[in-house]
Amino acid sequence: MTVKNAALASVAYGALALATAAHAAELRMAWWGGESRHVATQKAIAACGEKYGHTVKGEFTGFDGYLEKLTTQMAGKTEADIVQVNWPWLPLFSKNGDGFADLRTLQAIDLSNWSEADLAAGSMNGVLQGLSVSTTGRVFFFNATTFEKAGVPIPKTWEEFFATTATIKEKLGKDYYTFNAVKETAQLLTTLAVVQKTGKDLVDPETNRVAWTPEELAEGISFLGKLVETGAIRSQKEEAADGNVNLFEKPSWAEGKVAGSYEWDSTYSKYADPLKDGQVLTPVPMLKLADAVTDGVYRKPSMVFSISKNSKDPAAAAQIVNCLLNEPEGIDALGTSRGLPASKAAATRLGEKGEPEVRAANAIVLAAGGPTVSPFNEHPEIRAAFIDTLEEYAYGQLDAKEAAEQIIDTVNDVLAKFD
Repeated sequence: MTVKNAALASVAYGALALATAAHAAELRMAWWGGESRHVATQKAIAACGEKYGHTVKGEFTGFDGYLEKLTTQMAGKTEADIVQVNWPWLPLFSKNGDGFADLRTLQAIDLSNWSEADLAAGSMNGVLQGLSVSTTGRVFFFNATTFEKAGVPIPKTWEEFFATTATIKEKLGKDYYTFNAVKETAQLLTTLAVVQKTGKDLVDPETNRVAWTPEELAEGISFLGKLVETGAIRSQKEEAADGNVNLFEKPSWAEGKVAGSYEWDSTYSKYADPLKDGQVLTPVPMLKLADAVTDGVYRKPSMVFSISKNSKDPAAAAQIVNCLLNEPEGIDALGTSRGLPASKAAATRLGEKGEPEVRAANAIVLAAGGPTVSPFNEHPEIRAAFIDTLEEYAYGQLDAKEAAEQIIDTVNDVLAKFD
């Protein structure tokens, strides 16, 4: 290289360095989690920041208090550039699709790594407000050992389930139950029954009102009643007598006397670990009603990454988000600290990392069919209305039709606030 060319190269390199420095951004990222997630995320934002010449400051806490802090920041327009948002909070912060930056307008993010269902779940009013970090859903866990002990196979349909329940109680005793359904799980089992028969989510996205008729919801509530009547699950009175004890903390679960439940795919270990030696917990495909029109899977983003509409450099924030979710530096650092990733690029790169049973459960959730689930399903007032009314039904204070009408009226009143 001649002296002249070397000089030109030096000038060009210097100009490039200045250009890079000129575009360097100072960003903030906020998230909640435990220690392992904090460590992984700090490594990831450091690696992605170095890759693109940005500085990313982490702001992290536990889950408690995070919503209140974010609410205050959003009101004062002081939120971080990149924000981890709990999926059910999207209507609270962005009911019209204008609470965060429109991620479809930020070219640095490769949206081809998400399914259209994932993108729809992260959208409000048709505007992409958050990218699914991982996809989770409810799945059936059954204690294979209990079924083997009774000499019956794990059921594949609800019809088989009720026949199996009768056999287990006959052979193992009346204190054996094939399933569990308390509070949130009772709500989601009722929802599953209605969705399987109608193909409709609770909320009609066009009208922002309950999509189900009172008759359709009453049938789902009656299905929950059938679970009690057949001895598949304990009654609400029996559950209340135990106090506020989680299923995985109960001796009856550890001993296999409660042989199944409907839980988040990511919680496998929470329910498998307490089982006594020799017992095997197995995730199984969705049980379906005879006249079901869909699997009725309850699938949703476990959380989303959003970009502040008040960010001074949304393009730089988009580079970091894309790096965290789609590029090797971010993928390797984050690993499975937020569950099995929704991004195709991340899922491919991580391969078989993660617990085999969790991967199997997640595969069931991803393969099953069902309508897009609205985040309003988990709005605190809506969930409370569902659970409280189902308790009134369980204690005989309302029949199924009255309970359905009460739930629909209350839910519609909440939804009306978001018109």
